[in-house]
Amino acid sequence: MAVHGHQVVSKHPAAFDWCEGGLRMSVDIRDEALTAAALAEYATIPIFFMVDRVLEVRLVDGGLGGMSLTETAVHDPYAKDYDADEVGGPTHWPERFDTSNWGLICARRDGTRVGGAVIAWNTPGLRMLGGRDDVAVLWDIRVATGQRGTGIGSALFQAAADWAGARRCRWLKIETQNVNAAACRLYHKMGCTLGAIDRFAYPEAPGEVRLLWWKALESPPD
Repeated sequence: MAVHGHQVVSKHPAAFDWCEGGLRMSVDIRDEALTAAALAEYATIPIFFMVDRVLEVRLVDGGLGGMSLTETAVHDPYAKDYDADEVGGPTHWPERFDTSNWGLICARRDGTRVGGAVIAWNTPGLRMLGGRDDVAVLWDIRVATGQRGTGIGSALFQAAADWAGARRCRWLKIETQNVNAAACRLYHKMGCTLGAIDRFAYPEAPGEVRLLWWKALESPPD
């Protein structure tokens, strides 16, 4: 299949090509075992981003008339790093949660990891799952700074959705914030529906609004 600009296209379920600066590049996307070593390598991919636009939440008639989300520019952009906000980051997930049923999707270019996604499923006590076995959570998704905007994020998201669907999940659930406008645009593009807006979810970050996205999945046929 032909590629143009930075559009990623699939040749088969695990390989993606794109062109950049006249050079053809290939990315391999596949499942890997979620081991301590794999998470340590995964953690080397930065997840920080610049907050230069936010989705501003406005209430209509105190909320009785609904809510609106408007993307607006930030006057003083700032950096946000989820790994810095979270104790320990990816390498400490197995200490905090039972990750035996979690999935790891990796994107590699010429053998170098350039992105990845982690999916949580069938994990007792994980509040995001709500005790349901038909829901998987896109726990983490990240792309190396120099590879963003090439379509790797979309390919990782689809691979994560396929992973969840293969386990007969009906939904993929994703948490993000109104300060991550780029992620929200990705989830919307990938067919997610905004299921919840919580303006008071983060007392330690009162300027951030919790957004929960839901992606309906198709389970494989019997």
